[in-house]
This record gives sequence, structure tokens and C-alpha cells, in this order.
Amino acid sequence: MKHLSVPYLGLEDTTAIADISRKLDHVRQEIIDHAPWNAFPYKPQASFAMAYGDSSVYLKFFVEEKHVRAVYSEPNQPVYKDSCVEFFVSFADEPEYYNFEFNCAGTCLLSFGEQRNNRKMTTADLIKSIAFQSSIKPTTKKDTNIGWELTLVIPFDAFQYHQITSMKGIKCRANFYKCGDDLPEPHFLAWNMINTEEPDFHRPEFFGTLEFN
Repeated sequence: MKHLSVPYLGLEDTTAIADISRKLDHVRQEIIDHAPWNAFPYKPQASFAMAYGDSSVYLKFFVEEKHVRAVYSEPNQPVYKDSCVEFFVSFADEPEYYNFEFNCAGTCLLSFGEQRNNRKMTTADLIKSIAFQSSIKPTTKKDTNIGWELTLVIPFDAFQYHQITSMKGIKCRANFYKCGDDLPEPHFLAWNMINTEEPDFHRPEFFGTLEFN
């Protein structure tokens, strides 16, 4: 099981997201490289850097893939069909978890619950409180891959079923994903390995662990 120690960044709440993004460039990246299902062998390059501040969690994804798709633009649309990155997290030993899903344009699907079905969808207004910066980046390789980055500032209020005033010392269980259900080469990558017969990210028993330093 993977474990991640999440560093604290002493940034002001008014810090511009572009500056947060640059700070995250210097935080250690974690690779999302497990392709658990043989029927979907394609592995784009995907990684993330994570930190936190006094009122938000900072998350930046780095992706290089053959195809990029961003069809969905409204909160809680099925962004997992686009070029998508995801962050699932549960607090303490609770069975319920949040699933934050974003396409490469920053459109977010966010819900909470104990399993895949019957989840509580988050309101569009709360989703819009998540700041993001999306950019297409030139790749370093002489191939046809397209590089993109997505920086996210997730306020503690987005964890609406928990009264979080500080992340310091909090331990969580989490997983991070890269997918693209409707891309020419569908793929399903995970940070912490998943052992199921069919693709299924909604499996908290396979979450790794996070600790906010």
C-alpha cells in the first residue's frame, strides 16, 4: 500500500493560483502508473503533486497522452469520459468517501457516499468554489503526445460532510486516477493498485494512505 506525506505550504489565501501552480512544481511528484486491467493496456504518463495550506488542499496533475478530449463543461457531467484525472479520499476509517473528478478543462464531478451507487451529488455552487488552472504544455519527446497540466485549489469547505478547519496531522485514505472512457484508447490508471476483475475506481479497500504533515 502506498503512503504519501503531504507537505504544508505557508501561502496566503489571496495567493494567485498561477503562483500556487509554480510552487507545486517543486513538490515531489507521485506517479500514477498502475494499469490493473489487461483489456486496457494503454498507459499515458500521469503524475501529481499535493500540498495544503490554511484553508485549502493544493493538487496539480501532470499528463502526457496521445489524445485529449474535453467535451463536458458543466458541474457533475460525466467528465470521466473525457481526458480525466481523479482524487478519491475518505477520512479516518469511515466507509464514505469523496470522489473529485476533473477533465483537462477543469470541469468537476463531485459526490460523496459509501459505494458507487446512491451517492450524494455536490451542488454546482460548491463545485465552483474549487479554483483551477488548466494548460496545454509542449512535450519534451519527439512524438505525438499532448501534454497538459491541471492545478486545483480545493477549499476545506468542499469536504462538506466534515467540519475541517485544519488539515494538520489528519490521516486519510485515498487514491488518484487517470482515465478516459471515451477516448480512442480508453485507459484506467491508478496510483495505488486495484485488484478487481473489471475497471472500478470506487473501491476504497484499495486506497493508499495520506498524512498531512
